[in-house]
Amino acid sequence: MASIRAAARTLSDDSATLLTRGYGFGERIWHRVGSGARSAPLGLLGKPAMLTRGAEAVGLFYDESRIHRHGAMPGIVQETLFGHGSVHSLDGDDHRHRKATFLDVAYEDAQVERLSPLLETEWRDEQTAWLEGGGRSAYDAAVGAFGRAIMRWAGLPGTPAAKTRWSRRLAQIVDGFGVPYSPEYVEAWLNRSWSDRHAQRLVEAVRDGDLDPARGTALHEWAWHRDRQGVLLPARLAGIELQNSMRPMIAVARFVAFAAKELHDRPEWRERIAAETADRGSLIGGPLAVAFAQEVRRTAPFVPMLPGRAVEDIAFDGQQVPAGGLVVLDILGTDLDDRSWERADAFAPERFIGVDDYEALAAFIPHGGADVATGHRCPGEKLAIAGLASAIAALSDPRIEIGGEGLEVDRRRLPTKPASGGRVRRRGSRDAGDASGGSAAGRGCPFHRR
Repeated sequence: MASIRAAARTLSDDSATLLTRGYGFGERIWHRVGSGARSAPLGLLGKPAMLTRGAEAVGLFYDESRIHRHGAMPGIVQETLFGHGSVHSLDGDDHRHRKATFLDVAYEDAQVERLSPLLETEWRDEQTAWLEGGGRSAYDAAVGAFGRAIMRWAGLPGTPAAKTRWSRRLAQIVDGFGVPYSPEYVEAWLNRSWSDRHAQRLVEAVRDGDLDPARGTALHEWAWHRDRQGVLLPARLAGIELQNSMRPMIAVARFVAFAAKELHDRPEWRERIAAETADRGSLIGGPLAVAFAQEVRRTAPFVPMLPGRAVEDIAFDGQQVPAGGLVVLDILGTDLDDRSWERADAFAPERFIGVDDYEALAAFIPHGGADVATGHRCPGEKLAIAGLASAIAALSDPRIEIGGEGLEVDRRRLPTKPASGGRVRRRGSRDAGDASGGSAAGRGCPFHRR
């Protein structure tokens, strides 16, 4: 077995490398141990650690008898992105109990069906805005469209303008959580504080009888969620979990920016998806658009890796880590693992055509892995796929075009996306419009008038 002291010797270098290399961190570590390795020693977050990848590593990482999530995620990430006390920090029966409400709220097919017409409406309106001369980037359009749709789906009150503003706050939390050395992180903390207060007030309004959201909506279910002892969650924590039911959909906007880049680079796929959308008469659920969405998720994961805490001494593929050490799953290295995927480095949406049970693909983990009910796979994954596919269908409309400028990606930044967010304009227009998110000059945002 490899010596744990080898990981300790690399602690400072590896911790710094994560900040400076970003999505290239795993690749750099694998170079130390050879191309075929499934595990590598490292030091991280003050503890001996082991980096793992591949389908076998997924099985290890999500085995709750050996690896726990509680205490593994750095506080600067956990508190900012997920919120204090959220389901992401739980294990065992407590995790499964609270996760069950997420499954009821987000995972059931009926919930996807409720969201679908809202996505259709929002993306049709975004298309109209572009055709009228608007210049929102694909990313900015997605933040608004996804935010308004998911908040209506969740049973929230408020105008479209108010939903758009909150969506931007939630998107900024996602954008800033991974850069603790920058002012964006401070802004993320401020937006987290505001969002927690606002969500808490919504929960309190439901409990006081001032709001009456429909049963089955996220607002209703979290307002009345009880813990394993039958006690209502504190209103602030219930509001945090309400946000955790909505924010992942808004985070999908980052995938939309990557989708815009891939569609720009692959005009033949844009044409195929446009034809499919026209034939179906809907932006929702087209098989080609879904396949394209899945390949975007495979090749452009949200985070490069996830940490877990070993609850016993663990040996894996010639390496070992003691109880209390970290086991780190290389998300990007698994999604691009050449042992699990043919032409792993190629962008090939056709690999997902006809694949209905994507959860059975052990090495496909852009939203976590293992069983959704018992493990840490995101229960909102179906919603994310539906939303991303609808955006891809909208962006494939031949009446609009995606600009080639600003599509470079900074792989050192966490999380990342194409720099411009994917500039979109009416085909043939000279001006991309207001890239900050406004509509054509003098008309204002059409969503704020509804």
